[in-house]
Amino acid sequence: MNPASLAARRFRSRRMRLFLKELEVTPGTRVLDVGGTPFNWELCPFRPQVTLVNLLRALNPPPAGFRLVAASGCALPFADQSFEVVFCNSVIEHLGDPADRGRLASEIRRVARRYWVQTPNRWFPIEPHLETPLVHWLPRPWQQRIVRRASVWQWLERPTADRREYYIEHYLGDIRLLDKNELAGLFPDAVILKERFLGLTKSLIAVRR
Repeated sequence: MNPASLAARRFRSRRMRLFLKELEVTPGTRVLDVGGTPFNWELCPFRPQVTLVNLLRALNPPPAGFRLVAASGCALPFADQSFEVVFCNSVIEHLGDPADRGRLASEIRRVARRYWVQTPNRWFPIEPHLETPLVHWLPRPWQQRIVRRASVWQWLERPTADRREYYIEHYLGDIRLLDKNELAGLFPDAVILKERFLGLTKSLIAVRR
């Protein structure tokens, strides 16, 4: 595991502990994880009653104890208030269309009263998907020229040509990082928490307790 992956694991472990505390989650809490995988839940000291929702291409058979549903977060196949808590980690920034981000936010607020929506902060100097400093602040044409040639992610991961092409195209075509005001606009009934690293806001979390 490379240093960036180790650091990400430490951050996520701390984040999951904060999630459990802030939302008062217990082993019996019914949680909907929108866009997630079992990974985050393996970092918890206990596991609530988790239903994972993800697109079909992102799904693998989960370990025992998880319910798995293939669906889009923009059109959740559940009735209003079906869950006690919605958890959504580093997903909303992958929806480049503002209308899709709005639909995802509405669906999260519809299916549970309490929710936790985390997203990387646009104003943190390291772009988290490519692990590259400052590139996300550049005009899009400049980003295209730079990331097609090199990024810290490519250097660390050494991906296959196919994986590299898919990931770079997804970054350029779909990923749009949000700032605090944008996240608050999508979740007006939430409190916005700040996850800090070296004094800077690394991630933003919309929380309704």
